Amino acid sequence: MLKMTILSDINQMENIPFLFPLLPFFFLLLLLHMIITRTINKLKLPPSPPKLPIIGNLHQLGKLPHRYLRSISTKYGPILLVHLGHKRTIVISSAEIAKEIMTKHDIIFSDRDRTTAANIFFHGSVDIGFSPYGEYWRHVRKIGVLQLLSIKRVQSFQSVREEEVSNFVGKVRDACLSGNSINLSEMFAVVSNNIISRCALGRKAVKEDDKNKFGEVTRRMMVQFTEFSFGDKFPFLGWMDNVTGLIGRLKSTAGGIDAFLDKVIEEHRINFKSDDDDGDDFVDTLLQIQKNGDPEAQLHEDNLKAILTDMFVAGTETTSTTMEWLMAELIKDEKVMRKAQEEVRKVIGNKPKVEAADIEQMNYLKCIIKETLRLHPAAPLLVPRETSAGVEVGGYYIPRKTTVIVNAFAIQTDPKLWERPEEFIPERFENNPVDYTGKDFRLIPFGGGRRVCPGISFGLASIEFVIANLLNWFDWKLLDGQVPQDLDMTERHGLTVPRKNPLHLVPLVYPPLST
Repeated sequence: MLKMTILSDINQMENIPFLFPLLPFFFLLLLLHMIITRTINKLKLPPSPPKLPIIGNLHQLGKLPHRYLRSISTKYGPILLVHLGHKRTIVISSAEIAKEIMTKHDIIFSDRDRTTAANIFFHGSVDIGFSPYGEYWRHVRKIGVLQLLSIKRVQSFQSVREEEVSNFVGKVRDACLSGNSINLSEMFAVVSNNIISRCALGRKAVKEDDKNKFGEVTRRMMVQFTEFSFGDKFPFLGWMDNVTGLIGRLKSTAGGIDAFLDKVIEEHRINFKSDDDDGDDFVDTLLQIQKNGDPEAQLHEDNLKAILTDMFVAGTETTSTTMEWLMAELIKDEKVMRKAQEEVRKVIGNKPKVEAADIEQMNYLKCIIKETLRLHPAAPLLVPRETSAGVEVGGYYIPRKTTVIVNAFAIQTDPKLWERPEEFIPERFENNPVDYTGKDFRLIPFGGGRRVCPGISFGLASIEFVIANLLNWFDWKLLDGQVPQDLDMTERHGLTVPRKNPLHLVPLVYPPLST
């Protein structure tokens, strides 16, 4: 054994000379790294709060990072540098700077920071929201917009919205007759799930009288997106994500979503009609593209599931979260609630149902939705971008491969832009041209530039129609013993930020039933 060890050592020593020609190459790499590091350090980087060794500012983020980052931006400025482990992260809290990066430098800021969660949930980030900027992203985004999210397609889905909202209203009416309170948070999730799933998948995600298990999985996914990952913050410690159980939890959630989508895709394959048929829903469209072998969008099985997950989860969570906050704000302010109901009921009159055309006459309702999106953006920290090149912004240098986060919450509650920014005042949008479609950077709940959310029209159509029906057919009150001023408005952090506790309200039929 000793002899074999000695011989092995001698063989290794004999191989050392073969490494000598590579030494100049390694030396040049080291020298280049030192030069680049020194050059970056000499450039004017944004101001940064004090940090600890190794972990940087990670310990300071707390449970609600959008609020912490807003608070330190008031001290260090609207563009600041935070160190999240090994990651250099720029935080933007200014409408002016957000406009600069999403217009003047939009291409440089259009890449994505790929994370452990995104790679697992979206099969290597081959969806629309998290895929890298490039030809593949452009092509699948075009498919999504044309086949599901365009204004024309959104209007064509009105019958689906009417059916699902009618079922929703029926359940609320049943609660009125029994005198029971309802969990509006859960009901918003179900109606949002069913509208998007019927439009995209051709079937409901939640069957009648069935527990919303799929909704529970998707909500868990949104929370897990922001769980701490060693691999994201310290790549050399990526193995720790297995030790902590993060990888197992992410894969378990992804497996639940995949199992549902596998079943949906298989059902569509069985019922697929012909090569010339474009199909009736988004899944059919994707299967036809896959069958045709489109070279610009090579849709393998994982691509299909990633895109469908993206469409479904994004469309459900942002919509239900916005409706949840909207109703919470209305129940807190009786004056705003009464004004909204008066407008809706005046427009509807004696008609037996709310129609899509009626919504266009509800100007105050649209103001309420805008104010909800301003004060309670569903995703207050817009999905992180990554720079593809070094660039100067706001007088500071931002290096290549830097993570950039736009704090929409900070911008939309900036006292320089908004009077009484912490208060819910829908009237601020009356005769106000400020828009939320990414053109006015004072209000960017859906982002802006090339990476603006493509589902704005789809989500808003559902929100407007659901809320108009709830305001027209019902009056609302809190549970016995509760007063509006004491309503809990605590947030729960995730990729979206819903209420921490479900919203329970008591509905009353309007007009009141005769006795």
